[in-house]
Amino acid sequence: MIAYGFSEYGGPETEYFLDIPIADPGQGQLLVAVHAAGVNPADWKVRAGNRKDTVATTLPAVLGREVSGTVVQVGTHVDGFSVGDPVFGATAAGHGGYAQYTVLNATATAQKPENVSFAAAATLPVAAGTAVDGLAALGLKEKDTLLVLGAGGGVGSMVLQLARAHGISAVGVASAAKQEWVESLGARFVEAGEHFVDGVDSDVDGIFDLVGGETLRNATTLTKPECPIVSVADPILAATFGGSGVVRDRTSEAFTRLAELVETSVLSPRVDHRFPLERAGEALALVESGHALGKVVIEVG
Repeated sequence: MIAYGFSEYGGPETEYFLDIPIADPGQGQLLVAVHAAGVNPADWKVRAGNRKDTVATTLPAVLGREVSGTVVQVGTHVDGFSVGDPVFGATAAGHGGYAQYTVLNATATAQKPENVSFAAAATLPVAAGTAVDGLAALGLKEKDTLLVLGAGGGVGSMVLQLARAHGISAVGVASAAKQEWVESLGARFVEAGEHFVDGVDSDVDGIFDLVGGETLRNATTLTKPECPIVSVADPILAATFGGSGVVRDRTSEAFTRLAELVETSVLSPRVDHRFPLERAGEALALVESGHALGKVVIEVG
């Protein structure tokens, strides 16, 4: 099969197309013909070597961690899935999503509802899942104020939608180009930059961070006492302020709940850019640039 990955840690120059055998699913696993793969900042961070301590990688490696597709082979000791089922989920360790076929653990796979597109389903395991799990960890209540740093991307936009559904007042920090998008999701927009704190006119009850560094550090000056903080971008820094990273629930049950949120219009994944597999490098470059609105998806076949 054809897949897109990288041969060593570094920049985009390490990426290339791979011609590799189609894997057989092991015990508790599914082989899936990929229809769509979500593209996330975590993908280029893995390639750059920024996740060496948390993501076990054998080089060369296929990029991508979330897909939707059709089951073509079922491994042993798997219940609830059959050949031909439309599914979505997180790729199993050692397998990537930018490929014609990939392997999923059945316990991290869910059935794709008929009225949820393959492209939308492919955005759920990472971006939507991170948003749901992180917001749950913050434990905010109706009318609390949530500050979202990096609100205009795939995860941030999901956080804003969930906040609106729960009656939480959201303040979204993003680039000027994303103002209309952030405001359309019910949040108050604040332009990112050195002085963004001047645009936040009240103490915040929680921070959902997707930027890290000085942006997160500055944001902590806006918080109420014992304000909960979760950070995808900089969990180590968040911990110094009493916060944490996002503990993910990558189970079939959790992914099924995500699909239900889409079915009931609580979440509406925005897929602005679709690339064929042969342009996978362009898709990842767009995400790495930080300028993409919503989600970027690679469509296969």
